[in-house]
Amino acid sequence: MARTVPEFSSTEATSADVAVIGGGIVGLGIAWEAQRSGRSVTVIDPAPATGATFAAAGMLAPVSELHYQEDTLLELTLASAARWPEFVDSLPAAAQTGFNTSPTLVLGADPADRKALADLRDVQLQHGLEVTQLTIREARAAEPMVGPHISCAYKVEADHQVDPRAMAEALRTQLLRTAVEHGRVDPEQTFIAQAATSLLHADPGDTQSAVTGVLLADGAEIHAREVIVANGLGAPKLAGLPVGLSLPVRAVHGDILRLNVPAHLRPLTTATIRGLVRGLPVYIVPRGDGTVVIGASSREDGSAAVSAGGVHQLLRDAQVLMPAVAELELLEMTARARPGTPDNAPLLGRVAGVDGKDIAGLIIATGFFRHGVLLTPIAALIVRQLLGNITDLAWLPFRPDRFSPKLKAAASTNKLSNQNSNQNS
Repeated sequence: MARTVPEFSSTEATSADVAVIGGGIVGLGIAWEAQRSGRSVTVIDPAPATGATFAAAGMLAPVSELHYQEDTLLELTLASAARWPEFVDSLPAAAQTGFNTSPTLVLGADPADRKALADLRDVQLQHGLEVTQLTIREARAAEPMVGPHISCAYKVEADHQVDPRAMAEALRTQLLRTAVEHGRVDPEQTFIAQAATSLLHADPGDTQSAVTGVLLADGAEIHAREVIVANGLGAPKLAGLPVGLSLPVRAVHGDILRLNVPAHLRPLTTATIRGLVRGLPVYIVPRGDGTVVIGASSREDGSAAVSAGGVHQLLRDAQVLMPAVAELELLEMTARARPGTPDNAPLLGRVAGVDGKDIAGLIIATGFFRHGVLLTPIAALIVRQLLGNITDLAWLPFRPDRFSPKLKAAASTNKLSNQNSNQNS
C-alpha cells in the first residue's frame, strides 16, 4: 500500500508544497524548478549561498573535467551542460548570471603534462567529445597573455562558465518575486534563515514513514508535501533520516583566489584557462567585471582555513600559464568544503524504505563534489520529475541509498518482485 502524506493548508505561513533544506546553488535551482512547476516553495538555510557556492569558480566543463572510469557521471554532466542555456533563459532577461559561452583553453606546462593531456584527449575522443589541438602559436594568438613556454594547448568549445554568486542571487530574487505574484507576500514564507535540525514524519516514532516537514532550530515546524535535503555536508547530520540510510559525504576543502586585472592588462583572457603544471591542476576564470578567479587546491586535511601553501601553489602555477598573473591585485582568498562521495557522484533521488518502496515525501540532493554548479539544472529537472512521480531510469545509478546495503537490497528485491509480477500477469 502506498504511503500518503497528510493534507494541510498551503496558505499557512509554516506550510509549503516543497521545503528545500539548503540554499546553495543546487538547493536554489531545485527550488526555482519546483516553483516554475506551480508549487509553493520554502527554502531553509541560515546563510544561503555562503558555502561552496560562494567559493565556486562556476566552470561548466563536462569535457575538460572528465575523469577516467566515470562514464555514467559524464552522461549526467553532459545532460546538465546542455540544459544551462534554457535554465538561464528561465530567469528575467535583466538577471545578472555571468553565463558565458566562451570556450575553454586547456594548457600543459611541461612534457609530462603534455603526455597526460594527450592521454586524456584520447579518452575524450573515445567518448565522442570534441577537443581541438592547437599549436602554441595558435593558442597565443587566441589569448596573447598565455606564456610562451607552455608545452601543449587544446580548445574545448563546449565548456563554458557562469558566475555562481550572481546566479544564486538571481535565483533568490526570482523565487521571492514569483512567490509574491502567487500570494506568498511574506519573505519568510519563501526563505527561512534558520538551520533545519530534523525531518518530521507522519509517524513520529517511525523514520520509515512518510516525511511531512522539517523541524527548525527554534522548535518551529515547516510542513510540506515534499522535503528536499540539499544542504551538502549537513545532510547526514539531520535527525529523522530513515533508519539504515547512509549518506557518506566527506569534506574536500579547496582554496580559491579572486584578483583584479589592471586596466592595461584587460582582458587577461576571454577564455577559461585550465592547465596542468607539473601534474597539478590550476584554472583561471575571467569575470565580466575585470576580475579573475584562480583555483583550486584540493585537500582533505579537515582545516577550513585558507592554506598558505595552497595559495602559493595556485599563484605559482597560474603564472606559469599566464605570467601576467604576477601583476594582478589580490582581492580575496577563500576556502570552502565541497561534499565528496566514495564514487565522486551525487546522492540524488528518493530513498527506499526497508520494505523496498520509496519513502514518501523525501528526496535527497547532496554529494555534488566538484560538479555542484554544473549539475544544478539537471538536478533541478530530476527533482521536478520525481515530484511529479516520474522516474528517469538513466539516473537511478545516483540514488542516495546506493551506499545503504539494507535499503539497497530491499529496493532491489521489491524491483525484482514487481518485474516477476508483471511477467506473470
